Formats: sequence, structure tokens, C-alpha cells
Amino acid sequence: MSTFQTLQPSTLSRDAFVKAFADIYEHSPWVAEKAFDLGQDASIDQIETLHQRMSDILLSADHASQLALINAHPDLAGKAAVQGELTEASTHEQAGAGIHQCTAEEFQRFTELNDAYKAKFKFPFIMAVKGSNRHQILAAFETRIHNPVDTEFKCALAEINKIALFRLLTL
Repeated sequence: MSTFQTLQPSTLSRDAFVKAFADIYEHSPWVAEKAFDLGQDASIDQIETLHQRMSDILLSADHASQLALINAHPDLAGKAAVQGELTEASTHEQAGAGIHQCTAEEFQRFTELNDAYKAKFKFPFIMAVKGSNRHQILAAFETRIHNPVDTEFKCALAEINKIALFRLLTL
């Protein structure tokens, strides 16, 4: 089990807890609020335990809440990235995958895939990009765009939970 390096969640007030964990799930502080409301004890000072709690909250949420959280994520190599409008975490994640190093052709392919994916699924392509490079991300995009909607919805939730774990591990 891993412990947090910069904070001890079990000792935080509700406001401090929500502030610390509000963007673990992109622009969705409701996950942190519900995690706090489940009660504070020393077990949540373990990253994996808090992640499981937050993951369960997402997976047990209603479809509309899940869809809103999925839609809160930016496009990979999209307009927000180019214009510097991503959250700090998303900026680091995309940069870590080398997305900022895309050629003009690669950016064009990301744009085409983002547009086609959103037209088909009505939500953005989600991938936990840590440990991947832009070529692997494009390959995953090319494969997953052929999935059925329900498969991609479940995949998006699973990827969001991976992103959340990576974010928690930085705290």
C-alpha cells in the first residue's frame, strides 16, 4: 500500500479534502465530496484505499453523472491543449505522452479521430496516457473507434479511474 506524500486525507476537513481531491476526477468535485461523506478513518490515508472508494463512487453513479464526468475531459491533442486551456494535470499528462511533439499530420489525425469518435459516441475519447506515447495513443484511437457504444462507455470509465489513480499517486 502507498501512502500520500503531501497530505493525510483522514485529518482533513471537508472543505480541505474536497479542495485537495476536487480535480482527481476532471472538473468533478462531487466524487471527492461523496468520498468524504462516506467517513474518514486512517484507511483512506492509503492511496489504493481512497482510489477504490472514489472508483466505486464513479461506477455506482447514475448514467447522467458518469456521462457528465466523461464529457468534462478534454480531447487528446485537441483545441484546448493547443490553446493552453487544459487543467494542470491534463497538461502534464498529455505532455508526458509527447502529444505536444506531434507533427502537423499527427495533429490533423488526432483532430479527425476526435471528431469521428465524438460523432459516433457523443463523448470524447478517454485514455490514461501516462506511460504511452503519441503513436500508441493514435493506435488505440484507431482500434477503439470501432467498438460498440456500451463498450466504449465502460472503457472510458475504466480509463478515468486509471487517470485518477495516477493523479492520486502524485500527491
